[in-house]
Amino acid sequence: MMKDHTTKRYAYIIALNIIITLSEFVGGFVSGSLSLLSDAVHNLSDVGAIVISFVAHLISQRRSNQEKTFGYQRAETLAAFTNGIILILISIVLFIEAIERFWQPSKISGGIMLVVAIIGLIANLVSMIVMKQDDKDNLNIRSTFIHMLSDALSSVAVVIGAICIYFWQLTWLDPVMTILVSLFVLHEAVALTNEAANILMESNPDIDLNKVNHIVLSFPEIKNIHHVHVWRYSEQYIMLDAHVNVDAKLTAGEFEQLTQKISQQLAFLGINHINFQVECERGKNYQMIVSDREHEE
Repeated sequence: MMKDHTTKRYAYIIALNIIITLSEFVGGFVSGSLSLLSDAVHNLSDVGAIVISFVAHLISQRRSNQEKTFGYQRAETLAAFTNGIILILISIVLFIEAIERFWQPSKISGGIMLVVAIIGLIANLVSMIVMKQDDKDNLNIRSTFIHMLSDALSSVAVVIGAICIYFWQLTWLDPVMTILVSLFVLHEAVALTNEAANILMESNPDIDLNKVNHIVLSFPEIKNIHHVHVWRYSEQYIMLDAHVNVDAKLTAGEFEQLTQKISQQLAFLGINHINFQVECERGKNYQMIVSDREHEE
């Protein structure tokens, strides 16, 4: 359960965020600070989000089987999508609560708010640094990092608000800071959710199909390529599935060698898994992208 370093990091930040959440809830209720309470709610959701990411990370390590022939790597993409939706909902709720606070201001204890906010900021920065080391190559870990980053920024906003409230009684900064943080979280969450959704919808991951066409047809043995599908299965795999027309005299062994050469060229585009269906006459006049109607015909 605790074999790889990523698993250990998940365990550390789950424990740390539970401590942060409890302290901010207590501090928020005692001080009367909306931004501190909103940060606590945000952290509470993060605990759930981190747990989701953690479980997805463990599931993704499982090997492929008869039921899941592709394996379980997309569990992490699904977790990233779920976390993105959670972040979007949280940012909207925080924004609405902050607007309402302008019309219903309450007394805020800046001293308590400041102490708790500083503790939360330090803990959030530690969590963010811990997850930053693995966020580049894994969308699920990146979603957790965005949670941590938004928490750190939220804590910074709370600290600034607490200082201004403590020294100058500028209580209106409390909802203002909450609004700013909620807008940033919303922006990051939409981008994350969109990226995860594109993977789940098997969208083209910005692969230039004209270049694919040029590379494949540069081999004289290939007469035409059609029914092309390009998608990102996970962070590690970009797949290409297509039908290719070849001469009837081409042997299986010759085509296998040809496929290896084509794979080497397509790898420069980022495609690292290809599957060709060989045809002679069928579909030789089709375009790369074939409509459903043409496919039925």
